[in-house]
Amino acid sequence: MDIKGSVALVTGANRGLGRQFAAALLDRGAAKVYAAARKPESVDLPGVVPLALDITDPAAVRAAAEQAGDVQLLVNNAGVSTGSSFLGGTLEALHLEMETHYFGTLAMARAFAPVLARNGGGAILNVLSILSWFTTGPRAAGYSAAKAAELQLTNGLRLELQDQGTLVTALHVGYMDTDMAARVEGPKVDPADVAAQALDGIEQGRLEVLADEVTRQLRAKLSGDLTGIYPQLAS
Repeated sequence: MDIKGSVALVTGANRGLGRQFAAALLDRGAAKVYAAARKPESVDLPGVVPLALDITDPAAVRAAAEQAGDVQLLVNNAGVSTGSSFLGGTLEALHLEMETHYFGTLAMARAFAPVLARNGGGAILNVLSILSWFTTGPRAAGYSAAKAAELQLTNGLRLELQDQGTLVTALHVGYMDTDMAARVEGPKVDPADVAAQALDGIEQGRLEVLADEVTRQLRAKLSGDLTGIYPQLAS
């Protein structure tokens, strides 16, 4: 789809990658950008339309779809990372991961699919992760499971929305230089570059965007033996 002149909605747009998405959409000539956040007063990007939205709240999702009935591009970016392991984390934290990444994204898709259909089909971009395919260890376990569920949700949405002409694109990326990865040491990619690659993918009609070299390397290993991804299991 052509971003110039389009109407977009970005969830979690008050900081990090979401804010970069909103800024990039404006730079590319989007006619309107809804910047959704649980606290819309925290949105500080000039030119956007702040929108109150908690994607885990069904009533808030319905209200957003009613208010933003002109959307043609939905960017499902909102996320959470609790650092919870399966055995040591609380069930409440693990539920929050799944409620946000899987059920929250599902709620947005269900609410906005008819909107996109009325507006010509458009596109959905789901912000996934390299951790949709593997987990780095216990502290990433809950997040990885939720992102894996969101990946399969993305695959299913592609099939269900194909007839109405809606492109569904998955963005996979490793660590970015954002608040969510502040405690992570090591290389981090620039979220502005990630947003640019993802929007390029939307304009090119791509189903998948792999935004960094680490992600591309892991994607190539998925058909191999599990010990190629988890070498610690070889012993």
